[in-house]
Amino acid sequence: MKRIVLIAVLLMAATVFMGCSGKETPKPASGALTVRLLTDATGVDDKSFNAAAWRGILSFYGDTWEKQSQRGAAYDVVTAVTQDMYIPNLRQATDEGYDFIVTTGFTFADALTTVAGDNPNQKYLIVDVDWVNLPNVMNAIYAEHEGSYLVGVLAALKAQADGIQNPRFGFIGGIASPTITKFEVGYIQGILSVIPNAQIVDYYVNDWGNPDLAKTQAKNWYDSGVYAIYSAAGGSGLGVIAQAKEYRVQGKNVWAIGVDSDQYEDGLLPDSGESAVLTSMLKKVETSLIYALNAVKNGTFKGEVISFDLKSDGVGYSTANSAVTPDIIARVEQIRQQIISGQIGIASTYAEARKLPGFPQNLAAVD
Repeated sequence: MKRIVLIAVLLMAATVFMGCSGKETPKPASGALTVRLLTDATGVDDKSFNAAAWRGILSFYGDTWEKQSQRGAAYDVVTAVTQDMYIPNLRQATDEGYDFIVTTGFTFADALTTVAGDNPNQKYLIVDVDWVNLPNVMNAIYAEHEGSYLVGVLAALKAQADGIQNPRFGFIGGIASPTITKFEVGYIQGILSVIPNAQIVDYYVNDWGNPDLAKTQAKNWYDSGVYAIYSAAGGSGLGVIAQAKEYRVQGKNVWAIGVDSDQYEDGLLPDSGESAVLTSMLKKVETSLIYALNAVKNGTFKGEVISFDLKSDGVGYSTANSAVTPDIIARVEQIRQQIISGQIGIASTYAEARKLPGFPQNLAAVD
């Protein structure tokens, strides 16, 4: 009996010790809604898609990347190391009573359909999907083909300005899907609108988190004369930027094109202040997060599909790199306005794009 009492006392002491030694969790503001972001294995440090979603949450709560004062109280994030954790993570967040649960990427669609169907009173958002047709799920999609068209135009104009003869352009995707196809076909249409006979190559990593594989492919392409590579591959795309940095340090005139977030700083060369990232297609995922969070807060949330395009400032491009000269920006801005006004139409599927004169017929894209 004494032994049992002693063990109990020790356990109680240990519990008190751990509770006192840990950092106090910040308390949410009175009445503040709570949200959990669920991501794939690349997490919010991918400097791309998930990072943009996280910025939207931080902005909603008045926090910044450097000061996340309400993390752990009003909001948090859980990363799934493997896809078989999607359903458990969704169920856990639902069981823990979060006001709102956010998933990023089409790979979550099946898991969310299952869990949301079982929990009709829980509110969810999925980004990059428009087919989870449930009254408690908001779907956010983007006109990636419009923003990608602009970076394609910009890259082609830069190649012309540099006097590149017969420039070649590359595209690296993460996992083939209709969403990633929008990036690719928009980019290619933008290039071909400036250089109709431009050569295009593409490659899919089949992984969002394998920068080494993307870097190897980028090296092969740059060595073969590819001028610029646009990647829509999550964390894998960082390998393209790394290779472009190595080659620009060596004086080679090659470029990486970033995606989702402005990846200009990721391409900065040591001691030069220059970046190997010519531009980035800005997919403003944070816009959809803020929109949805406000809908929950204001009681206007409903299961619907919300589309964010150039007109709604849902997509765009970066002009952070001084290599993008004012005359190039002026031309791209002119084209941006023509897209908004409907003067320029852009195919968003491979099936549509293949009907266009000179469009590549042997891409790895899928609809």
